[in-house]
Amino acid sequence: MQLNASPVKQLALQQGLTVWQPESLKTEQARLEIAALDADVMVVAAYGLILPKAILDMPRYGCLNIHASLLPRWRGAAPIQRAILAGDRETGITIMQMDEGLDTGNMLLRKPCPIEPDDNAQTLHDRLAALGADSILEALQLLAADRLTPVEQDEGAACYAAKLQKSEAIVDWRQDAVRIARAVRAYNPYPVCQAKLNEVVLKIWQAEVCPGQQGKPGEVLAADKSGIVVACGKDALKLQVLQRPGGKAQPAVQFMQAMPVRVGDYFSVI
Repeated sequence: MQLNASPVKQLALQQGLTVWQPESLKTEQARLEIAALDADVMVVAAYGLILPKAILDMPRYGCLNIHASLLPRWRGAAPIQRAILAGDRETGITIMQMDEGLDTGNMLLRKPCPIEPDDNAQTLHDRLAALGADSILEALQLLAADRLTPVEQDEGAACYAAKLQKSEAIVDWRQDAVRIARAVRAYNPYPVCQAKLNEVVLKIWQAEVCPGQQGKPGEVLAADKSGIVVACGKDALKLQVLQRPGGKAQPAVQFMQAMPVRVGDYFSVI
């Protein structure tokens, strides 16, 4: 329960770089301090707020944002999770010229990245973070050489990646198994899918689809060392890594040693 500096701040301080953390960029003091930098360009990554126009206009070449999707698809706060939930096979990084809208600015550089079948939000995030770092360096080099060509976004192809809500992660077993499996991957590591078994709310960290298996939604069809198979609205889902309240995430075989699960048990709605 103690405040800790982020890895970015820790590294910056180790390198002797100035770290400035204003509560808002809308104050006159904040604007004066940024203006005093007389910057050529400002780079924004995972800031989470819309910059005031006065700030956007200060650097000579404006503000560049590192966005974790291939714009105009998945503008907004949770592009990685929304791409997995939608079953997209590809996402990527867009280096964008920021304007007053929400991820609506001109695109300067786009780099694709495949979404692997077993990717969760964390593994995909980590690959995109590395790709984003390489992409912004390339973009800055092209900017210095006057070789970046702004491209307007196609508004007709735009979609919005809404901020994640914990309530989304409650499993509805009436849905088909493919959709629930995507949710398990998309909400790992946050907010993590949850379901109730024998009045205990469990977290589901890893699961896979079992095509062709059918039963009443929420019914346990099998429970062995490979996992717990639960019937869904279509097909079934094998729960492979679970977590009890106060416990650690465990493979199903270890989980069932502490909390027995039997064929015919039912996962209920929270």
